[in-house]
Amino acid sequence: MSLEIIPVEIGKEIKLGDDIIEIMLLAESKPQLKNDDILVFTQKIISKQEGQVANLFDVRPTLLAVGIASEYNKDPRIVQLILDESKRIVRMKNGIIISETKHGFVCANAGVDESNVQEDYATLLPVNAELSAQKLRKEIKNKTGIEAAVIISDTFGRPFREGQTNVAIGFSGIFPISDYIGTKDSFGRLLRVTAIAIVDEICSSTELVMNKSLNIPIAIVRNYNFDEKVGSIKDLLRTKATDLFR
Repeated sequence: MSLEIIPVEIGKEIKLGDDIIEIMLLAESKPQLKNDDILVFTQKIISKQEGQVANLFDVRPTLLAVGIASEYNKDPRIVQLILDESKRIVRMKNGIIISETKHGFVCANAGVDESNVQEDYATLLPVNAELSAQKLRKEIKNKTGIEAAVIISDTFGRPFREGQTNVAIGFSGIFPISDYIGTKDSFGRLLRVTAIAIVDEICSSTELVMNKSLNIPIAIVRNYNFDEKVGSIKDLLRTKATDLFR
């Protein structure tokens, strides 16, 4: 049986309070969900549906934000949002701000994003993407009777690698890591450190059908055998003590 990645095109702009599951089920492609499907939703539509959208005219930059903005040729209002969404700034260089978000993610601009949103607005990361995934999974069950896993994805850069890839920022119904530690490789050697972040790999695969320029904010991954035990986004966050890049 082959792995399938099925795009779900949404023909409307998602707004605060929209029923994303209902919109998905009524999409032109009429996706027919199956038990054990994995549904991947982009962060952007979750943020819009939950009201995590900032009007830049309402942002009042501090002197710190103005100073950073002038140094890095950025909009001081965007810099203020980045500061507001950050626990700490990790590094600033060449016009790039890397920070640790309130969620514990280390990423560019604390996830503040002006793409795919109207001018003078920016989206913020969901307050709790794990809770958002849990709600979506429950709604899928209530509306369809289908038991599916849900992942919310966002686009992150990577140390020492050009290009970006999609990763999971919240999930429900799927354990995030496939741990091979203690098993043997094909030559009989014991594996000691191999643990694969499968939710991130699933997210990156769905970007192949989503494409940033298309109205495809949802993808269905089918025929992947995953572990349904309970996990947490904290399982994916490397501690500062073991992070060689911080």
